[in-house]
Amino acid sequence: MSTLTNVGYIGLGNIGKPSAQRLICDRYRAHVYDVYAPAVEELVAAGAVGCASVAELAAACVHIGVCVRDDAQVQNLLHGDEGIFAHAAKGTLIAIHSTVTQASLLRWAQEAQALGLRLIDAPITGGADRAALGTLCYMVGCSEEELADCSPVFETSAEKVVHAGGVGAGIALKLCNNFMQYAEFVAMAEALRLAESCGLNAEVMREVGLSNGVVNEQMFRFATGRNSYLVPSDDPGIRQYFNTMGELAKKDLDCAITTAAEKGVVMPTCEFLHKRIVDVFMGRDESAPPK
Repeated sequence: MSTLTNVGYIGLGNIGKPSAQRLICDRYRAHVYDVYAPAVEELVAAGAVGCASVAELAAACVHIGVCVRDDAQVQNLLHGDEGIFAHAAKGTLIAIHSTVTQASLLRWAQEAQALGLRLIDAPITGGADRAALGTLCYMVGCSEEELADCSPVFETSAEKVVHAGGVGAGIALKLCNNFMQYAEFVAMAEALRLAESCGLNAEVMREVGLSNGVVNEQMFRFATGRNSYLVPSDDPGIRQYFNTMGELAKKDLDCAITTAAEKGVVMPTCEFLHKRIVDVFMGRDESAPPK
């Protein structure tokens, strides 16, 4: 009879829940925690072990994935009497999947090392659909030894695991990736506005853009999906969804700007996007200047 390895996942949101669900397999015993009890209950019904606290999960697992909103939430999970640092056994690997600043990540890694723990950065891209399909991309900052230990866990939900370099390299790659992605979204939304004012439609833009590589499917789906679902709708649920996504984008861009400033790098386009991105997600007038 094979022995299952105890792995944990904290943060069962849009990407976290389907990623954690894929850990329920014949190799791992998945332990899950979230402040939103129904998400935990759903995975328990699928075969996971539900944990009543972060401390309970940390004490049980040799690998812990953390996928929460921002630096502050990660900080709170790691520290305190009930935090991961206080309860994880020495040698436990903690993978931070959240989009955070590089400075915070490096600080947490140093704190973990002092406690005999291993903390790495492993942000992800691909969205909820690809998490469910197991085709995410992980951008990992860690040693070769740590990569060998964590890759099998990541591969339950990934088609690609990119070793970006040492600790901190994964989150740097993620911040660059997100900046480029949101720049594409804004460009597509504004270009579509111009196209429609000239009597064109999104499909003809897509036909040319896919041919010459200017438009990708994610850009197209963002702009057309936003326009289809949000712009004509007064549904508060739909509007709240797009607002939440916009605020997350703004938070990610803020992480990029903060990290860039620490490196002495100026990113004027990123700063412009930071001011505009929520309005773009909400379908507000793209011609309005930043406030």
